[in-house]
Amino acid sequence: MLTAYIFIIKLAVAYEQVLVQRMWMSLMPLLLAPVGEENKIMAVHGKGETKRFLESMGFVEGAVITVVSEFDGNLIVNVKDARVALSKVMAGKIMIWWVLA
Repeated sequence: MLTAYIFIIKLAVAYEQVLVQRMWMSLMPLLLAPVGEENKIMAVHGKGETKRFLESMGFVEGAVITVVSEFDGNLIVNVKDARVALSKVMAGKIMIWWVLA
């Protein structure tokens, strides 16, 4: 009976680790987002000034963002009813939720 409980606990821990790993795999930088798809911003990385600059333009957690066009890694995106051009460096600092199929 005790071994059954230990097995169930080990199984639960393994399942939780898979869920955490899957969540990390489902975050990706905006730089890799396909054109035309709506995505949700999950995190904005960068040092203080960079992060504040991006947040002042509407790049905040929970905001919906759509890539309008991409040229050589640089993006034009729609965020909060505004079109904004981003360099590939800045786009790499914005993490979006990638819906796994």
